[in-house]
Amino acid sequence: MNRILCNSFLCTLFLYAFFLDVTASAGTSNSLMDISTDGTLLVCSNRDSGTLSVIDLKTKRKLHEVQVGRHPECVTFVGESYDVAVAIYGEDRIDFVNAKSGKKTGSLDVFDEPYSVVSNADGSRLWATLEYPGEVIEIDPAKKAIVRQVQAGSFLRGLALHDDELLVTEYFTGIVKSIDVKNFEVVHEWTGSKEDNICRQITVHPTWSKAYLPHQRSLTEVSHGSGSIFPYLGIVNTDVHDKSVRKRKQMDSFRGTYVVANPWEVAISPDGKRLYIVFAGTNDMFVGDLLDDDYHEVEFAGLLRIGSNPRAVKVSPDSKTFYVYNALDFNVVAYDAATLRQQGEIKVTEWTGSPELLLGKKLFYTANPPMTSRRWISCSSCHPDGNSDGRTWQQPEGLRNTQAIFGLKETHPIHWSADRDEVQDFEHTIRSPLMGARGLIRGRVNDALGKPNAGLSRELDALSVYANSHPFELSPHAKQGLSESARRGKALFLSSEVGCAKCHSGPYATDLKMHDVGTGRDDPSELMGTKYDTPTLLGVYRTAPYLHDGTAATLRDVLTTTNPKDEHGKTSHLKSNDIDDLVEYMKVLPFELPGSP
Repeated sequence: MNRILCNSFLCTLFLYAFFLDVTASAGTSNSLMDISTDGTLLVCSNRDSGTLSVIDLKTKRKLHEVQVGRHPECVTFVGESYDVAVAIYGEDRIDFVNAKSGKKTGSLDVFDEPYSVVSNADGSRLWATLEYPGEVIEIDPAKKAIVRQVQAGSFLRGLALHDDELLVTEYFTGIVKSIDVKNFEVVHEWTGSKEDNICRQITVHPTWSKAYLPHQRSLTEVSHGSGSIFPYLGIVNTDVHDKSVRKRKQMDSFRGTYVVANPWEVAISPDGKRLYIVFAGTNDMFVGDLLDDDYHEVEFAGLLRIGSNPRAVKVSPDSKTFYVYNALDFNVVAYDAATLRQQGEIKVTEWTGSPELLLGKKLFYTANPPMTSRRWISCSSCHPDGNSDGRTWQQPEGLRNTQAIFGLKETHPIHWSADRDEVQDFEHTIRSPLMGARGLIRGRVNDALGKPNAGLSRELDALSVYANSHPFELSPHAKQGLSESARRGKALFLSSEVGCAKCHSGPYATDLKMHDVGTGRDDPSELMGTKYDTPTLLGVYRTAPYLHDGTAATLRDVLTTTNPKDEHGKTSHLKSNDIDDLVEYMKVLPFELPGSP
């Protein structure tokens, strides 16, 4: 009997030690912040200043700020070490930094747009998502080399390590996929609603077989601010490979009718009891008590009004403290988990742009007044970080595919119907049912395409400065120069027989004019006619779907199935390999930036 009790006691100790080790591991779920396994250091990436900050959590002071590159995103400590890997989204690279010394220790070039990076417990392997072209790569951090890679979906962002599987999310659909680490292949997927959208993160429970993901729900048939975009928390039971085990909690009704917007990151406390989720649009955080009931899942435990544009949350290994990264206050704030009271604030970086640019960015990202009245939607809900949401919306004027705003300054007029000639004309959108606000101009607003609205409001002018600040990026397909196929495609593109360059001309591949190319005629909701503004083709490789109504799923569709009468370039006479060459050429745009010598 004593031996049985002794063995039971030893077993209990073993299980306690096992779970303690698992829950203390750093970097198993993607985030813009990470905490070292021993709980002494915190790192965060600063997208606007291109730096990585290292914080001593005992003194709550910044130890180092390391310049890493344009638009760093997710970070991870490498196992139990003080080495850190950070995804440099804007320069297609993984950088390695020693957090103790603040020195770079190496880098690894990748194909394009690394977003998430996570580590296993012993630090022998890292995994990263390449948002485009939708790959997950496995990295040997000692050799700083890619070991394996797998095509795992479309536009991947969220990434988490769960036992012997990687969980990855599609950015535009919220679909969760499971990759078997041993064979490095996709083995399962959990689809939600067709309306799921903008999912950039996923995290796993330390002991339960559950994963949690923040995302939007975009109802594209509705163009009203109180019925089009909703904040959600998705929950996936990873033990059951069935779509039916995926649930979602509507966050705008989590605490009565308190509305929040733009869920960005979620964190689970290492003891498995608490969930924290930040909302970058309304500057809020919900705290919830976790339930393993496969029904309610999480209950409201607290609400915090936090800083400007919160994009990350992390919990200390002892679960007693949590940290929030306010991206547009440029600070990390520590809170006591028991009382939810603020413990300290650490400045992590400085704003490097103009005051007007910062004001404009804050307005672009907020769903609070004066930009909206209902708090469900912000400009960034459909154009996060200048990208599109990958959706086609039923607007009052007709179907409209969301466009990215890269190069907006050089490609006016604005909108598919060219109904605006300056960003300040979006005052009409701010005052419309979509955003429902009183607006930024005090007094009369000039008609779009009429007298300028520029100069009538400091805030509106600042919003214009930010919206016009997004430059084009070089295509990753042009890194090795133009292939033979792309060169053949270029010749076809420029030829009079095909005629693409007749409208897609000049340094921005647009003539900035309106044309009827046969689309929109079968849309009974179209109210502005079937002439549409020629879109730029720079960056077109990553902006599917195409055309004003999103009816072309691929670039090949643009040239074939949606161009039956040769009204959108003369392509019906081309052979299949000619179409392939044209697509290859469009994918390399831009292979040099406009204005380059």
